[in-house]
Amino acid sequence: MPRGSGGHRTSVRVVVIGDRGTGKSSLISAAASESFPDNVPSVLPPTRLPADYYPDGVPVVIVDTSSSIQNKSRVAEELQKADAVVITYACDQRETLTRLSTFWLLELRRLEVKVPVIIVGCKLDMRDEGYHISLEEVMAPIMQRFREIETCIECSAANLVQVPEVFYYAQRAVLHPTAPLFDQETQTLKPRCVRALKRIFILCDGDEDDSLNDAELNEFQVKCFNAPLQPAEIFGVKKVVEEKVPEGVNELGLTLTGFLFLHALFIEKGRLETIWTVLRKFGYNDEIKLREEYISIPIKRAPDQSMELTGEALEFLKGVFSMFDIDNDGALRYSELDDLFSTAPESPWEEAPYKDAVEKTALDHLSLSGFLSQWDFMTLMDPSRSLANLIYLGYNSDPALALRLTRRRLLDRKKKQTERNVFKCLVFGPKKAGKTALLKSFIGRPYSEHYFPTSAGSYAVNRVDRLRGNKKTLILQEIPEDGVKKFLSNKECLAATDVAVFLYDSSDEYSMKRAAELLVLVARRGEESGFGIPCLFIAAKDDLDSYPMAIKDSEMICQDMGIHAPISVSVKDGDMNNLFYRIVNAAEQPHVGVPETEIGKYKKRNRQIVNNSLVFVSVSAAVTVVALAAYRAYAARKNASS
Repeated sequence: MPRGSGGHRTSVRVVVIGDRGTGKSSLISAAASESFPDNVPSVLPPTRLPADYYPDGVPVVIVDTSSSIQNKSRVAEELQKADAVVITYACDQRETLTRLSTFWLLELRRLEVKVPVIIVGCKLDMRDEGYHISLEEVMAPIMQRFREIETCIECSAANLVQVPEVFYYAQRAVLHPTAPLFDQETQTLKPRCVRALKRIFILCDGDEDDSLNDAELNEFQVKCFNAPLQPAEIFGVKKVVEEKVPEGVNELGLTLTGFLFLHALFIEKGRLETIWTVLRKFGYNDEIKLREEYISIPIKRAPDQSMELTGEALEFLKGVFSMFDIDNDGALRYSELDDLFSTAPESPWEEAPYKDAVEKTALDHLSLSGFLSQWDFMTLMDPSRSLANLIYLGYNSDPALALRLTRRRLLDRKKKQTERNVFKCLVFGPKKAGKTALLKSFIGRPYSEHYFPTSAGSYAVNRVDRLRGNKKTLILQEIPEDGVKKFLSNKECLAATDVAVFLYDSSDEYSMKRAAELLVLVARRGEESGFGIPCLFIAAKDDLDSYPMAIKDSEMICQDMGIHAPISVSVKDGDMNNLFYRIVNAAEQPHVGVPETEIGKYKKRNRQIVNNSLVFVSVSAAVTVVALAAYRAYAARKNASS
């Protein structure tokens, strides 16, 4: 599906399929030559209708196919590359009409070909004159069952009746598709279309009075169609809207309700190209999302770099939060949050990993801290998505000013400090060590005695107070014990991480030993990849009686690995021992508390020996050079005196 700059298509590829003898090749040949061919091959080579053939100025490439069983795989290959599919039947062969629903449309679904379909009845000139059933009567049940059908048309290649229209409808279904815009069953605009039009309305409402006055309507018209509206035309538009939906017009101009009605009216009148022109002028693609060039981040990132929101973006988001906090209670209700994202294709936080990842208030509302935490989380995980949603919400500054690239973690270790504001922490530990309980406590969820094994890694995100009132965002990611091997199989798995904690049940000796084994595995991966990270050893369930040697054994493990002493916590009792502050503190010192395995220590000693040897050799070589130079100077003076 070739596209030029700006995301516009440079051609439309239409594949024609159907039973043998239904007129596929004759239809294509007649469209290309504007005449009925005397002799036509059984299968034509790809045929191109030039850009000026249809008003949209986009060439159409038509691919003929064979109906024989031997060419089934080749036809399937062509269908996978299609922008639209034309299925033919013969008007004089009723069995070919039946085969549309019993074979061809089912075959497209089996192959998962999800493109517009045009049903074409060929050989209209050969149909029995006594046939009086309308096309609508015949096709309505089929179209009801197969929603992918965009249009049905009958034609005659022999009489050149409605031949160009066949491929015009195919091209139009690709360039101006109905499905993303309109729900045929409810006869209403689809939610994503409404959201996009609402955003466009707000962008055009320069004086922010919730109406488009005549000047704003004119600016909208010029931007989209390069032609101004005359005063009489503007009056006529508003009159049409007011007659159908009185609330669509007020004393200030066209309201959002009227703006949406107007676009629904365009669809009703078959003017889909009008809506698509508007959407594309405002940067939308065929999925009614902003095109890639609007949200792409042209910055090369090393594996150990991340993206963060800038101060400017955070201030913008604080303003957005305040604007939609209608009751001024310092938190967003579900309805307020829905309204906030009503100009985005959908709310970005309704699915994993964002759903239920941040702290809520006692009334289950989202505080400003939780709101900003969620944005920090999305920016770290998916910067392009974060940038897109900033733009959907009305951020109109240079996108480059919204996000910043952090310094490489390897460089942070060398400089022994970091400038990051968002830290990611991996939470390891054996089953029943208390990992999930720890994450829940971080976002204010109540403690539960019930054990629910975690099958996939979950997240918890919150802001942690630092010295002098500074706040850092901490993202905890739980790594289930069963998933550790798979996680560590990626050589760069630790590159995007700032710190890791290893939980164990302090009352269970096996739990501690298993946590130590996991610590060694992670440390080894860090040494092998060069992305070692600070680690903390956490003695969870401190409310239970620990086994006799627990403290000594855990301290020995930490000492051997070169990390800080164990930290005891009890989620049940709410005694967290300032843990989250300490995790952030460890992340802020990337050079401290990085564990070393015995193999790592051995290699480190060898490197030191080699480096010391090189220094000795260098010094010896320098002494030799100086001595040789002195000897040559002495010899030269001696020869001169002789």
